Amino acid sequence: MQATNNILMIRPVRFSFNEETSGSNAFQNAAAKAEDTQQKALDEFNNMVTLLEENGIDVMVVDDTTEPHKPDSIFPNNWISFHDDGLVGLYPMQAVNRRLERRADIVEMISDKFELKDIIDFTESEKENKFLEGTGSMVLDRENKICYACLSPRTHADMLTQFCNAFGYTLVSFTARDNGGLLIYHTNVVMCVGTKFMVICMEAIVDENEKKRIRESTNKTIIEITLEQLHHFAGNMLELVNKHGEHLLVMSEQAYSSLLPAQIATLNAFARILPVQLYTIESNGGGSARCMMAEIFLTPESK
Repeated sequence: MQATNNILMIRPVRFSFNEETSGSNAFQNAAAKAEDTQQKALDEFNNMVTLLEENGIDVMVVDDTTEPHKPDSIFPNNWISFHDDGLVGLYPMQAVNRRLERRADIVEMISDKFELKDIIDFTESEKENKFLEGTGSMVLDRENKICYACLSPRTHADMLTQFCNAFGYTLVSFTARDNGGLLIYHTNVVMCVGTKFMVICMEAIVDENEKKRIRESTNKTIIEITLEQLHHFAGNMLELVNKHGEHLLVMSEQAYSSLLPAQIATLNAFARILPVQLYTIESNGGGSARCMMAEIFLTPESK
């Protein structure tokens, strides 16, 4: 399956602008820092959970802990991934304070509800300054076993090879730059892969051969977005399927507002769009809707 009905989300308790990540994440806006950032982010988070649950998605919500301070804990997909063969991946993070987000108790909670066969732990590579930040660094075509990844300080080529060898994926890597010419920190702001479609900002990829390889790697409908739309998080969306079998496409209100009517019509042909307000989370955290959801593809434990 490419889309799941089960996701993990981490409720923030001390969400804030993370100084440690801002050097490699041009989507963070220091001017957005405010005293009520945590409360605003909490409201946005709770509203998103409610929206997902009302639309038939099973959301496993785990509260963050107040200590140690983890300003980006709201983005769990960077440190853990769950796969339909029972495997779980744990990932090396560039920012030291983000490594604190990895919690054994969360893995135990997951194992109580789902069949977990083995954990593949890549975190030792932090000692070598080689990073791979989960499904932020990688956008997975799970059905066709293709791993798309833009290389950056947070996505190391050696770690991509290790992941693909461990999980049986074919790598399609490329270089993507934002409208300021900087390497884009995570692949999941550049592109999204759904069951029958791919959203991607080809404009961010300079190398024509890399663009050609991406196009030739898929038979899905390709919907291109512009760099301007990318900077409104239009690439940071995620397809889910609810308990009724309906396909949903979750994105932020900012992302939705940046799309053209023709793009919206094409996407709606594949999945019903669910926009959610995430302005505080986006401006302070530099991530959007997709980053907040860690998909669970594990098999539920039989009761």
